[in-house]
Amino acid sequence: MTLTYIFSGFAVGTLVGLTGVGGGSLMTPLLTLLFGVSPTVAVGTDLAFASITKATGTFTHRLRGTVEWHVVRLLCYGALPAAVVATLFLKNFGALDKEIGQLIRYSIAVSVLLTVVALLFKGKMLNWLNKHPEKQLQGKNLAIATIVSGAVLGTLVTISSIGAGAIGATLLVMLYPRMSAAHIAGTDIAYAVPLTAIAAFGHWWLGSIDWVLLGSLLIGSLPGITLGSMAARAVPEKFLRGLLATTLTLVAAKLVL
Repeated sequence: MTLTYIFSGFAVGTLVGLTGVGGGSLMTPLLTLLFGVSPTVAVGTDLAFASITKATGTFTHRLRGTVEWHVVRLLCYGALPAAVVATLFLKNFGALDKEIGQLIRYSIAVSVLLTVVALLFKGKMLNWLNKHPEKQLQGKNLAIATIVSGAVLGTLVTISSIGAGAIGATLLVMLYPRMSAAHIAGTDIAYAVPLTAIAAFGHWWLGSIDWVLLGSLLIGSLPGITLGSMAARAVPEKFLRGLLATTLTLVAAKLVL
């Protein structure tokens, strides 16, 4: 089984490298549906996995100067308290109970579908905003919207481990349409580091992290991400995103049904 987990980590890492979509939208459903890991343990383990991999990515983006730290700060104002509240909710209502497990399963499905929407319509949303600059938020309203977005993402990520990647990047594009793609990616990864770390710590407190599984996934994913990143230019992005969106839609349907 350990070799299977390593291979799965490699496969997900490769897809993340190819598409840039967060591993949570792929890894958590994979653990839940294919390997029968309980939803709570799948979420907790994936959060620990994400906190490690995203920390590495943030270091790289920081060296390149592609992190907007004032935006990271605003997102964290909303995301970190939301992660703590969501963890306390899981603790008080029994994170390992069957009913809560089913709630988490549905939360994963909703988060996966939101990722699909983000994949398919991010470009159209950005084009609309560029054509209607008067609709773009400014000043205090922009700051408040960023904090609220952080709170929504913090809740989604803590409960389902999904949201910090494609959904977070899409929200950043909508709020900051003038920000370059590199800075969107760097900022999205940077705020996710403390968020996933706090959420992972909360799941460790709840006892819902499988450390052997985590180690196996990391062994496979790190070379997978490297390989996928190297091959990204050779595969048409439109084809990859379409394939990924179709797969995730089927995953969400399977989770609900």
